[in-house]
Amino acid sequence: MEDDFTAQVSGVGALADPARRALYGYVVGRHAPVSRDAAAAGTGLPRHTVKFHLDRLVADGLLEVEFRRLSERRGPGAGRPAKLYRRADRQIAVTLPPRRYELAARILAAAVEGAGDMPPGAAVEAAAASAGREIAAAAGPLPALDDVAAALGRHGYEPRVEGGVVVLANCPFHALARDHTALVCGMNLHLLTALLDTVAPDTTARLEPAPGRCCVVIGPE
Repeated sequence: MEDDFTAQVSGVGALADPARRALYGYVVGRHAPVSRDAAAAGTGLPRHTVKFHLDRLVADGLLEVEFRRLSERRGPGAGRPAKLYRRADRQIAVTLPPRRYELAARILAAAVEGAGDMPPGAAVEAAAASAGREIAAAAGPLPALDDVAAALGRHGYEPRVEGGVVVLANCPFHALARDHTALVCGMNLHLLTALLDTVAPDTTARLEPAPGRCCVVIGPE
C-alpha cells in the first residue's frame, strides 16, 4: 500500500507542470487516442517537448499508449504505426489523512443488494464482515500485534501499538462516521472483527470511541 501511495502521489504530482497539465487535458478531451503531432498542434507546444511530457504522463500512470496506422494504406510504403496516447484506465486519488470511501461504498452497495428480509443494520454488518474476510485473504496470517498493526497501516488506519493494544489514529471513513456514527462505526467494527477472526484469532476488535482517532481498538482476547 505504501508503494501504491507513492505511485498515486507521483501521478498527481506530474500534473503540477503546466505543460503536462495542458497535454493531459487535451488528450482526455478527445474522443479517440491522439498522436504527438496532434497534441503539439492542439496545445501549441513544441513537438520535442510534447514527446517528453507525454511519455512522462505514461510513466506516471496517467496515460496509456497504443500503436496504430492512421491511414488506410497497407503493405510497403504504408509507414510505421503511429504512437497514440489515451487516458489510462487506472484511477488516481490521494487523500491525506488516508480515506477509503470507495470501500465503504462497496460495503453499503453489497448490503442493499443482499439485504433480503434482513434489517438494514444487519445487512451492513454482514457485508462489512464479508469485506473483512476478503481483506484477510490478501493479508495472510498475522501472529503478533505488530503484524496486525502493519496490515492495518496498509489500509489507512495509521495504527500505533500502545500498552499492548493497537490504537487506530485515523478513521478511513471519517466523514461518514461523523455524520452516521452508529452505522459506520458498527460497519467498521464488523469489518475488522471478521478480518482478525480469519488471520489473527488471538486478537479482538472492540468499540472504544475517543476524540481524534478511530472508534475501534484492537488487543489480545
